Amino acid sequence: MTFVIFGLSVSSSWGNGHATIWRGLIRALAGMGHRITFFEKDVQYYASNRDLTVIDGMELILYENWIQVETTARIRFKYADVAIVTSYCPDAASVTESLENMTGILKIFYDLDTPVTLQSIENNSWPPYIPDKGLGMYDCILSFTGGAVLGKLKSVLGASSVFPLYGCADSETHFPSDILKIYNGDLSYMGTFAADRQKKLVELFVEPAKKVPQKRFILGGVMYPNDFPWSENICYYEHIAPPDHPSFYCSSKFTLNITREAMAKNGFCPSGRLFEAAICGVAVISDWWDGLDNFFIPGEEILIAENSQQVVEIIEMSDEERLKIAMQARKRCLSQHTAKHRAEELVKIVSQF
Repeated sequence: MTFVIFGLSVSSSWGNGHATIWRGLIRALAGMGHRITFFEKDVQYYASNRDLTVIDGMELILYENWIQVETTARIRFKYADVAIVTSYCPDAASVTESLENMTGILKIFYDLDTPVTLQSIENNSWPPYIPDKGLGMYDCILSFTGGAVLGKLKSVLGASSVFPLYGCADSETHFPSDILKIYNGDLSYMGTFAADRQKKLVELFVEPAKKVPQKRFILGGVMYPNDFPWSENICYYEHIAPPDHPSFYCSSKFTLNITREAMAKNGFCPSGRLFEAAICGVAVISDWWDGLDNFFIPGEEILIAENSQQVVEIIEMSDEERLKIAMQARKRCLSQHTAKHRAEELVKIVSQF
């Protein structure tokens, strides 16, 4: 099949989690023989932090504005089997309008930020990537989050067919690594700064760092403010490029997963980072949300912490127990949560229409 995708970014992982998800899915789809064209608006902050331009089987079209690329997009749509528009795509409204009256192509909206989308609407702030009329014109809606939000996509936004398509990890680029131990630490956390993660980040990362000053804590991610509550044993790296993710995870004994408030509230919201770390063979500590045990078995494949003291106790775990949990998580990822698994799920969904 031929897929045409309008997304936030595939060329730059700076400040977003979309790019690495798409890279894995596209590699897997291309490996299955499908053809992919990805349209990405060429904004300055991604252009100056671009870390990928080529994937075998993918045509990347960078454009400055919708008018410049509209004719090209219509031609691609005419000969494609599937069109996918994603949340936070800068020109989602224009693409949707262009697609609305086209026939012979399956129209999919993929919301990689469903709880945030729905929360914005509840707060009377309509997301610019959601059509004014809702999602009714799309044949199929995919959601990065499952559970109760799937029903809300139907009741609030008029979606007809809704399927979860969760995060994943690309097993070709994420694996146990001890090549570069430059991020050596006891506990690491990777994530772009988000205000609705800050409270948990303080409780599960900053406070444990204060309680065990002899331990080394590693923080990676962009947009952290100057008034972040740093301590001497927190080492900060502003941006970790995808090729360095395995080294980042594997350099520390444990890594932390923290879920944004809107997502944790709804549950069934595994982040791509969660799968990435697990498939690298690192013991993951996570906050709890409903449905987490559908993806990993608590205590056997993942460690749950709700407060700083629990984190401190976990990182004192014996190496034998830690490595056992890490390997079980990697085994689960390889059997159920790789990019190839998600690509197969996507093709199966598409084949129903």
